Order: sequence, then C-alpha cells, then structure tokens
Amino acid sequence: MESIGNYLRRRREERGMSVGELSRATRIPSATLCRIEGDQFDDLPGEVFVRGFLKAYARAVAVPVDDVLARYTSSRRIAWVTPLPFTTPIQRPQNRRFGVAIAFVLLLILFTLAVSIVLKPRGRDLPQELSSLDSTPLIHG
Repeated sequence: MESIGNYLRRRREERGMSVGELSRATRIPSATLCRIEGDQFDDLPGEVFVRGFLKAYARAVAVPVDDVLARYTSSRRIAWVTPLPFTTPIQRPQNRRFGVAIAFVLLLILFTLAVSIVLKPRGRDLPQELSSLDSTPLIHG
C-alpha cells in the first residue's frame, strides 16, 4: 500500500500544484508540507495538528478527507499503553480510617468547647468593683 505522504504528493502533482501554491492555499508552512509528503509525522507538532494539516491538504487537492485520515490512521498503528497508578488495597482503607478518626476527634473537641462557652456561669464575669456594690446597700444622701 502506498504511504500517505506519497499518495498526497501524487495527488498534488496530478493537480499541477507546487508546494508553495499548496502552502498558500492551506496556510500550512512549506516545510510542514514537505514533512507530510516525506511521512515524517514524528517531526510535526501533536496529533491534533497533524490531522488538521491532513484535512486541509486533502481539501486543497480534492481528495476525500475521510480517505486521507483512514490511510493516516492505518499507517500509524501504535499501541499506546497508559500505565495505571500502583496502589495496594491495604493502604487506602487505613488512610481513610485514620482521617475519619482525626476528624471525629476534632469535632468532639470543638463541640466540647462550644458547650463550655454556652454553659459558662456569667456571675463571676463581673469586675470586682461592680460585684462589691451588689452586696452593699446603696445609701442616697
């Protein structure tokens, strides 16, 4: 099967277009077009950009976009393996239980503090001068 780069170059030449003309029509730099025609896709930016370049190239040379993308995808069959994070099942529940225990203790302390503030007797809070006046009768004279 013909490579995607050769296929597109052949289609461009059949239409009588130069790389410069194709660059102006697609707004893709000439160096990028040469890399596409040379099947140097690893030298191009990310996969999204490559697919966008291929779509623009295909439209400019009147080739079905789906055909070009299918050829590109089949030529780039690479198995991408995403490693899964490694956690042991024993560690996770212990950490969660420890966190719940800490939260419970903190809530208990806050609750005790709030209850002690609310139930604190108020009579002893008076300044000493006022508390002594309260025990002696006032004489108006």
